[in-house]
Order: sequence, then C-alpha cells, then structure tokens
Amino acid sequence: MRARFPTTVQLFFFRENQVLLLRRFNTGFRDGEYTVPAGHMDGGETVMQAAIREGKEEVGVDIAEQNMTFSTVMHRIEDEERVDFFVQVHKWEGEPFNAEPDKCDDVRWVELNALPDNTVPYVRQALNNHQHNIPFDEYR
Repeated sequence: MRARFPTTVQLFFFRENQVLLLRRFNTGFRDGEYTVPAGHMDGGETVMQAAIREGKEEVGVDIAEQNMTFSTVMHRIEDEERVDFFVQVHKWEGEPFNAEPDKCDDVRWVELNALPDNTVPYVRQALNNHQHNIPFDEYR
C-alpha cells in the first residue's frame, strides 16, 4: 500500500529573537495551543505557493517567493500521518494580524528561548531543528 496523507506548509516569521505564534481556536485540533501560521497544501500547488497563500490567509501579509527559504521538513505520525514543510519568511509586506478569528484567538511575537508551555510539541521540535540546521526529522 502506498502512503497517501496530508501535506502542510508551516511558516517561520522571525523578528530579532522572536517568532510569530498563533493560538489555535475552534478547529478541533490542538485548540488552545500555540503554533506557527500553517495550512494544508492544495493539489497542484508548490510548497512556496502554499506558503504565500497561507501567509495571506492566516496573518494577512504579502510574501514574495524570493523572500522565503526552506528550513526543515518533518515526517509526522500522530493520530494521522503527514509531512510538514517548514519555510522561513525573511521579508513580508504588512503587519501580521489575526486574519482568521474563527480559527485563532491570539497572535503574538514570542522569544524563541521562552516559548509558551502550550506550544504544539512538533512545532517546538521544528523550531529547534531550524536553529540547529537540521533539515529533516521524524516526529512520533
């Protein structure tokens, strides 16, 4: 049997020693926990195209493809199996805000060395991978 599972793109926005986090709300998945802007990839969409779309949909910013770089990828097996691509956004237009208040109830810049206790564990691990230049990881 061939693997068939969702693929997501997750965005790392950094400002000095801070990362942009969103608190999930009313989604049915990890509600009340902090994560980075993210979403499922659409069919026929590249990772960078999905990142541009998700940046606009979730935090209302415009991103040019040349202002992003690949950070890390994670094969994740929790309740369901998926692959997460993490992309660093180096430059964007606009100030990030909660563009999806029906799915998020807080947007904030957080010190990388002081992530909230309720940060999604695999996101915490991916941020660590980013800081240590680990391009691939698995999460169970």
